[in-house]
Amino acid sequence: MNKLSLYIQEAYNELLNKVTWPTWKELQESALVVLVATAIITLVVLAMDLTSRTVFSGIYDLLIS
Repeated sequence: MNKLSLYIQEAYNELLNKVTWPTWKELQESALVVLVATAIITLVVLAMDLTSRTVFSGIYDLLIS
């Protein structure tokens, strides 16, 4: 039990004294980057989905006809 208590104390100390936390502005900028990247990736996946649907529908229609 002593090892667990020591681990918790050291982890707490590290979080308070050794970790560099971002400022509010840095956090907002990072969130904006993630949001924009997510939107771009979503649009790319949508374009790939629509393209593959169109191509495979055309192939399917040719094979069925």
